[in-house]
Amino acid sequence: MLKGLGGLGDMAGMMKKAQEMQTKMAEMQDELHNVTVTGESGAGLVKATATAKGELTALDIDPSIFNGDDKEVVEDLILAAIKDAQAKAQERAQEEMSKLTEGLGLPPGMKLPF
Repeated sequence: MLKGLGGLGDMAGMMKKAQEMQTKMAEMQDELHNVTVTGESGAGLVKATATAKGELTALDIDPSIFNGDDKEVVEDLILAAIKDAQAKAQERAQEEMSKLTEGLGLPPGMKLPF
């Protein structure tokens, strides 16, 4: 069809692939809202659940950690669990992005979107 136009046929193919990738990325972004990860601290005494997009959705605190003067310890455990959940969410999102870009011939470790 575009054979007589030199490299324009390749350009059309590249544009089609780019559109397909954009559609797949949008679908993946939507799916990341449904994937959850759980971060823990204090040997599981505090658990934070987040979506793979990093949105905190739940916090579970074992009542045994509420002992009078331990306010700072409890706060530290809560923060640690949230940070763990966020790190796992970022890792999971990166794994999903790698699956998407695997077949595109991009260099390993290349982060998208740019």
